[in-house]
Amino acid sequence: MKHYPKTPTFLIRSLGQITAALTVSFVAISLGAAFGIMSGRGALSGILSAGVIALVASSLGGTKVQSSGPTAPMTAVTIVLLASISDGLLDSHPEVNPTKFVNGVFLITGIILIAAATLRLGKFIRLVPSVVVSGFMNGIAILIWLNEFKSLLGIGGKAAYEGGWYINGSIALATFAIASLPFLAKLLRFRINMFLPASLVAIILITAVSVILDLNVERVILGDSLKSIPELQNIFTSNLPTEWSIPLLLIALPFAFQFALLAYLDSLLTSLVIDKKIKEVHGVAHKTKVNKELTAQGIANASISFFGGIPGAQATIRSVLIINEGGTTRIAGIMVGIFVLVEMVVFQDLVSYIPLAVFSGVLAKVGCDVFDWLPIKNFYQTLRKYFLHKQQIGTSSAGIIFITGTTLVTVFVNLSVAVIVFTILFYIGWKWFHIRV
Repeated sequence: MKHYPKTPTFLIRSLGQITAALTVSFVAISLGAAFGIMSGRGALSGILSAGVIALVASSLGGTKVQSSGPTAPMTAVTIVLLASISDGLLDSHPEVNPTKFVNGVFLITGIILIAAATLRLGKFIRLVPSVVVSGFMNGIAILIWLNEFKSLLGIGGKAAYEGGWYINGSIALATFAIASLPFLAKLLRFRINMFLPASLVAIILITAVSVILDLNVERVILGDSLKSIPELQNIFTSNLPTEWSIPLLLIALPFAFQFALLAYLDSLLTSLVIDKKIKEVHGVAHKTKVNKELTAQGIANASISFFGGIPGAQATIRSVLIINEGGTTRIAGIMVGIFVLVEMVVFQDLVSYIPLAVFSGVLAKVGCDVFDWLPIKNFYQTLRKYFLHKQQIGTSSAGIIFITGTTLVTVFVNLSVAVIVFTILFYIGWKWFHIRV
């Protein structure tokens, strides 16, 4: 007697991967466009990079469930690189095409990451203490909240969303509330079954309401899109890095190493976070194959150099979101990349209805998910025991100092400095001062 697979269960699980990917793709396409514009390379470059990096990294990476793409740190260094060229970095080489030079830097970045994987350097990320990872997570969460708060109010050098802060704030708050429904239901000991991920429901519902009410708010603008194969061929031929020489390599290498270090830290620190989240959300132990992940990130960053894209890494925000929305397999991350590319070409008219404030609500919820609340809770309980019962505060409470320090430096300086400095301080405290956290 033949035994057939339980098709309904298989279909439901497959549909779960697709709906999770669809939710993340909306965030990915919006961030890709934003980072592309910020970098100076344009929205199309950012969106193409969001799709290609997600597709390549999820297909080949060492983290089972993830979403990679352009990130804020990588974009910031891209801005510095382009500014340096404007300030005369290539004045001694007037024959060099600046666009192709930048693409060459990204290609070298990819090669460096692949070389690091070949030399098995990924293992060193395991030396980063858990308290530093916790601080990194909290810093990323705070940066998310600050960034979206600035966009809603138009402060800190950011232009406010069109339509007024009160309307956009209401949209963001409503989105956050709907996206938080599963958590609120669990908190209130109430069972709720949602067929679609809560964030996707929020995006669809709030967008529909904004259209029905004809709200005058700022919406997603994809800009240019690819409409034909010849256009794609033209992009490749005009961006292919073909100009190489020893003097150019010497100029490019410092930037390439900086990009590679950021991609190493961003990707592998995120992989530690994701390993932890997979255990928390799905109850399954997972350990990223770090050198395989570095290889994938290297190939992804080399790939974007062929069409004038922007570099990226495994993205904490998108990776946490895809897990929280039900992603459990590599297919979810792959589908994010496919959806981004399809949406850019086919569904840009529909995507353009989504208010930007919707993503502020979604990302605010993601910030809550990224933030590591457990050490804060444990420290509060320790303080409570001290003040109520006069119990001595143990040396483990010193961990809150490392968490807070890493968080603050991540927010006010950058994540690379935060991780390197507090990892060194941790081992100095552990070896010479016998501090235990």
